[in-house]
Amino acid sequence: MRLATILTPHGPRAAAQVGNHFVDLHATDPGLPTSVKHLLAASATVRKAAAEAAASPHAVKYAADAVKILPPIPDPSKILCIGLNYRDHAIEGGKPIPTEPVVFGKFANTLVGQGDPIKIPKVSKEVDYEAELVVVIGKTGKHIPNDASAFDYVGGYTCGHDVSGRDWQFRGAEKQWIIGKTFDTFAPIGPVVVTTDELTDPHKLQIQLRLNGQTLQNSNTKEFIFGVPALLAFLSQVITLEPGDLIFTGTPPGVGIARKPPILLKAGDVVEVEIEKIGVLKNPCVAE
Repeated sequence: MRLATILTPHGPRAAAQVGNHFVDLHATDPGLPTSVKHLLAASATVRKAAAEAAASPHAVKYAADAVKILPPIPDPSKILCIGLNYRDHAIEGGKPIPTEPVVFGKFANTLVGQGDPIKIPKVSKEVDYEAELVVVIGKTGKHIPNDASAFDYVGGYTCGHDVSGRDWQFRGAEKQWIIGKTFDTFAPIGPVVVTTDELTDPHKLQIQLRLNGQTLQNSNTKEFIFGVPALLAFLSQVITLEPGDLIFTGTPPGVGIARKPPILLKAGDVVEVEIEKIGVLKNPCVAE
């Protein structure tokens, strides 16, 4: 299924995208969860009921172009991010190829959804773009094996944009990664989560970023240094992964700060992240 969180007269609701409409799953079948997080964590029987509700001739529908799409997981307990996970991106930044995943985090204040503005901070002059595939956890896991069984803990995948204030990320000798990554609105995600029964292989997806219509990043997740099982195994040694947790898996080459001259985000820009089999995440940029 293709799951979204939409704003309805009854508040945010888990919805399934069916053609040009979103089906409010709980309104169609009151036995279903109201959130995507809880739907991903539910039993196979519940997920089957959700698929049946999405296909029901009596489904409660909203036109896709007439409804507000929120971040598909608006309330994750954790937002974990991987740096330097595409070989060519590490090289373009003059960094050695990592021998283990480089991990940082974001907070809930960074999350925005489809069409929401990215705010260019007053205090940052080097705001960069990063297209990313985001893993959405569907099952609680600790010490997850680095093998195919790791996919049992994945609920689905969505598009992500790891916006970065480079002048804050790299300031001083200490390099403040988290502070440069956690300005308000610096983590657009969406528009939908595609579940693993529909998107079975996250390791061969075309990923692109367009700025004002110009393609600046264009790669494929087959270039990952660390695949999804390796990331889940590494992270879950330390952190118990829970349904709804988001894992940004890194960005391909072509980031703005590495270009000569640099290409940085500014008010008035429009950024699109497109990932094969998922869709397009589009956000305008505005001044804070």
